[in-house]
Amino acid sequence: MKISIIGAGNMGGAIACGLALTGSLSPGNITVIDHKGKNVERLKAFCGELNVVIADYSSLLESDIIILAVKPWMIEDILMAHKALLNTKQLLVSVASGVILDQLQGWTSPDQPVFRVMPNTAISVCQSMTYIASRGASDEQAQQISEIFASLGKAELIDEKLFPAVTSLTSCGIAFAFRYIRAAMEGGIEMGVYPGQAKNAVLQTLRGAIELLEANGTHPEAEIDKVTTAGGITIKGLNEMEHAGFSSAVIRGLKASNVK
Repeated sequence: MKISIIGAGNMGGAIACGLALTGSLSPGNITVIDHKGKNVERLKAFCGELNVVIADYSSLLESDIIILAVKPWMIEDILMAHKALLNTKQLLVSVASGVILDQLQGWTSPDQPVFRVMPNTAISVCQSMTYIASRGASDEQAQQISEIFASLGKAELIDEKLFPAVTSLTSCGIAFAFRYIRAAMEGGIEMGVYPGQAKNAVLQTLRGAIELLEANGTHPEAEIDKVTTAGGITIKGLNEMEHAGFSSAVIRGLKASNVK
């Protein structure tokens, strides 16, 4: 199987690096097309076997899967310019936010199997939560794409109408998680903990929280109840955060990024 990734930036590069890490596909069968050549050195340093080319689209002709990892407004121009290199046996995968399946088929062919995929940047370390919707694809083809992205974390096939919501939760959500980590670190530093110690403390605490929820299959509130003793310091801290609008701010941030 051969894969071409159009775009070598944050997402395209992350997918290429993740695929190279899994070992499920030979890096030599992955071609990354870098428009301006800015990322060639970085990607080759990560994995020297990756084929990283500059504005050379010839690999599309022999690719089984083509991943579009460029800005949304570039998708139509790229597909129209290189339409002669595409065929309906190929699987066309877009990770461009806001580009819908109808558009992808309109810019290629009504018979073209197309996929709309929403990962996040943790795909580079095989820890993405990726959502997938398809049009014109067989169950076998949908399973193939699902397995590829499941090797890069977790993947789920969903109805396309859910994409704005899951984009907020996962693609935007990873930035929201980073902002919490930064805030918690700053709080620790203010209380006298060294920056490196504060970072390690927050990261391990989050890992532990995730492991508990997955292992126990519980609701977060059930785990909160286990550490909020009457009159204790944890409930005081939680209540202070809620007085400042913690839960409301998270929900409002998610809804603000839920652009349809």
